[in-house]
Amino acid sequence: MVPRMDTSDLVASVPELSHWARVETAALCSVGSPSITIADVLPALEWARGRVSDGCAGVVLTHGTDTLEETAFLLDLLWDHEEPLVLTGAMRGATQPGADGPANLLQATTVATDPRARGQGVLVVLDDTVHWADHVTKTHSRSTDSFRSLGAPIAAEFREGVLHLCAIRPHPHPDPLPVPTRLPWVVQAGVGIDEDGRAFRVLHEAGCEALVVSAVGLGHVSAPAAQVLGDLVARGCPVVVSTRCPEGGTGTQTYAYPGSEMDLLSRGVVMAGRLPAWKARLLLVVALTDGFTADRLQALYDAWDRC
Repeated sequence: MVPRMDTSDLVASVPELSHWARVETAALCSVGSPSITIADVLPALEWARGRVSDGCAGVVLTHGTDTLEETAFLLDLLWDHEEPLVLTGAMRGATQPGADGPANLLQATTVATDPRARGQGVLVVLDDTVHWADHVTKTHSRSTDSFRSLGAPIAAEFREGVLHLCAIRPHPHPDPLPVPTRLPWVVQAGVGIDEDGRAFRVLHEAGCEALVVSAVGLGHVSAPAAQVLGDLVARGCPVVVSTRCPEGGTGTQTYAYPGSEMDLLSRGVVMAGRLPAWKARLLLVVALTDGFTADRLQALYDAWDRC
């Protein structure tokens, strides 16, 4: 299946949209979502900014679900308006039985025009649920209820077509960061049993400017890998460690053996907290272009860990 519906067709498939808003459409990028780049997302950010500056109550972006959560989080790092910026997509194609795109688009538009959604950062709306961009993740490769907020409540939900708020953030949303002026090469890599870290050194020698490691447990790697990561930090290559566990986040003061979180922190490695590696990488890309030092990086990740 190759999706072929353009923006006008998509809006026309949901006549109920006219009950909620006067809708303007534009095609910003037409590639499969695994092929989306940061360079593709930044013009969409500027387009959305322009729409709210022109008086739009909110903006909805449709996006393929494979990388929707990453684009949403990247935009959330940079979005500097009170007006809602909402991302939505579909788990079933428009020609498939039970296509969910029209309902998701209608609900996303409802959220984008609701005054209660103002100041909430970037939101993701699918399958009757509203999520904060930093918490949401795709948990299932096929199911229509794939998008969930692991370890956190959802922001809102639809019941019988009515939007109901469910939670508020425990801490304020971090301030928006400057839009990147360059895109450093930041690599995301994983570890597991019998991983000694040699690949990290190869990546650095190939030109990798910073590294995000999806580690195990509370943010643990093998003792040899810890040595390599410490060496990279000493050479000026920032290293951020996340956990491959879907909930719980990284630690700071539980274990102190070689390769543990306390050992890595002593080597200058930054802990990502609750952010998974793919979101931790985007935060690092944006932070590096603004010249964040290691201590500022840890404070930045700590701020996102709390909210």
